[in-house]
Amino acid sequence: MAEDLTRQSDRILSESRALLRDNQNGGRHRLSGNSIGRGSKQVKTKNLLKRAGYFGAAVLAIFMAASVAGMILNGIGFAGVMVAFFAIIAAAFIFANYPKVRIPDRASLSRTQDAKQLVQRTELWLEGQRPALPPPAVRLVDDLGVQLDALGKQLEHVDPAHPAAAETRKLVGEYLPETIDSYRKIPDNLRREERAGSSPDAQLVDSLGKISKEIDHVTRQLAEGSLDDLAIKNRYLDYKYGGEDASLPPPHEKDN
Repeated sequence: MAEDLTRQSDRILSESRALLRDNQNGGRHRLSGNSIGRGSKQVKTKNLLKRAGYFGAAVLAIFMAASVAGMILNGIGFAGVMVAFFAIIAAAFIFANYPKVRIPDRASLSRTQDAKQLVQRTELWLEGQRPALPPPAVRLVDDLGVQLDALGKQLEHVDPAHPAAAETRKLVGEYLPETIDSYRKIPDNLRREERAGSSPDAQLVDSLGKISKEIDHVTRQLAEGSLDDLAIKNRYLDYKYGGEDASLPPPHEKDN
């Protein structure tokens, strides 16, 4: 009886581990698609490790409860083994889905001062926007993840109080998300409608392309230590998100 219980317990644990691995590797309960950068991937990996820890603690508690019940009742029998099996399956299901990665809202991005956290949160936020964007914009967002990783590394060596650091945070934490947010406020049926020779879809792609170039420029300047040569705000606002007739308003337009 003891040997049968041991074999059944080993099988239950093996199947439960396989179920958890399947979910962690992106089964039906995957988090939110592929990560666009190392920052968001680190957040997700940390979340998966936390889930695995919770699951391991739950399995240990189930086996301890089964062992205590077995000593008191002189064995838990087939019914007890099945209860333990379904309890582990339930724990695997729960901790494959909880706790979820918290996606930051747009307002919190502009308040983030730490460079590493800003990159991680911006990447997570961008990943959440991909389903609402046209395919060319999605490709640009995926490329932005790599650029944000590089920019974040450079910002780690810059005094947060330096004006260049503040302007860079605005570029990543305000200008970039506001561009996408402005696009998402346009009704779906109007996003492909041309006006003044362009459409909101095209203007979004153009704006993201310019932001990508600006992030690359800033990263290179920071890598060279040319902090005083950065003039992000004035130069970037001159782009006007594709021209004077663009449907996507530039950030802070209401304040100017």
